[in-house]
Amino acid sequence: MTTKYRVEYALKSHRRDGFIEWIKGLLAVPFVLHSEPAAYIQGVESWTEATNITRQQYAAIMSDIEQLIEDQLDNERKGTPHLAKIRHLVPSIGTFFTKLPLEQAFYAQDAKRAISCRRLVSPSFNDIRLILNTAQIMTLASGQEPLKLVTLDGDVTLYEDGQSLTHDSPVIPVLLELLKRDIAIGIVTAAGYADTSGTRYKERLDGILVAVRDSTELTPAQKRNLLVMGGESNFLFRFSVDSKTLVYVDREEWILPEMTKWEENDVQSLLDLAEEVITSCKHVMNLNGEIIRKDRAVGIIPVLGKKMIREDLEEVVLGTQRRLEFSECGRKINFCAFNGGSDVWVDIGDKRLGVKALQRYLGQISGRQTLHVGDQFASIGANDFKARLAACTVWVADPSETEDALQELCGYIDKYATKRLKPQA
Repeated sequence: MTTKYRVEYALKSHRRDGFIEWIKGLLAVPFVLHSEPAAYIQGVESWTEATNITRQQYAAIMSDIEQLIEDQLDNERKGTPHLAKIRHLVPSIGTFFTKLPLEQAFYAQDAKRAISCRRLVSPSFNDIRLILNTAQIMTLASGQEPLKLVTLDGDVTLYEDGQSLTHDSPVIPVLLELLKRDIAIGIVTAAGYADTSGTRYKERLDGILVAVRDSTELTPAQKRNLLVMGGESNFLFRFSVDSKTLVYVDREEWILPEMTKWEENDVQSLLDLAEEVITSCKHVMNLNGEIIRKDRAVGIIPVLGKKMIREDLEEVVLGTQRRLEFSECGRKINFCAFNGGSDVWVDIGDKRLGVKALQRYLGQISGRQTLHVGDQFASIGANDFKARLAACTVWVADPSETEDALQELCGYIDKYATKRLKPQA
């Protein structure tokens, strides 16, 4: 009998990552061959033997994938990306900015998560996601190309959904550590507030702003390396040593050339059409939501005391995106339609543009020198997804994983720096 879970899983390709699913399939083979479900009956010796064999085979698979990624990078450098083997194996594969030491990252995560020790539970989506995260962090920390910029999503990445970055947040000391290493921090959030005073951003990010303001270890230049890009790619603020808080940066100073071609009437036409579709969804689906229109965004939020279920939110996102993609204004203007967890928004621009604008504004920083941390990478309806086109990425599930990833990054930076300074025998 087909379970409800399997039916739902099959219908939700927009919520899956093709590369991770492919790796899961590869690791399932040694898991099945060496699962040894009787290990709990036969004892520790049998269990240990199966674990050692499985660990070796998992590591070998990761090493092979590592080589496939290097093959893609080589073909991209030669101008023949279509010849990369991995593109034929995983047609939906995206861009890699760096090599990924997957075998080394597997051993690091295996020590934490006991992946190869499991006899009844196969390597999961989260296992592979974290292995990929660690591999990316290892490369960026190695110093082959100095890491210059870390961008972060807001909700569910830096703080819980709809909350703020408070003074007691454990991620703040790690952000300060990155700033002390001359790595710029860019908070790239979907939250869009057109007020040039930045009042709402100051309220929601008060914890880090106060910490930077009061720090006696950061230089003035390092303090100015804290930036906020709001509305995906619409409003830029930068920490000012003189004002001791965020100040608005004029659009002309950072806007990308491709964004200068957008006509305001096309922008408003796209928002009008998005509002029309969302309003239709609200009435037809009888959603407990309120339509909100902003300068550069339109969305639906739950009415007080009510909520909208995930499936309905996804329907609104997918339906709105489909309608906009086939519209004339949608072909002219970049936009992002996404499920925020409890609401749906359509923003002008996207996080690819937001990250690239920061890279350009800070001095032509490359994607190989940038790390974007976010929680929404599951294809359509996820607003961090397009950041993959501009930077290396780390996929987190909640703020605690963000703290762990940044701690891991700082740890590997120190480790590799020590190795480079160590005198040769």
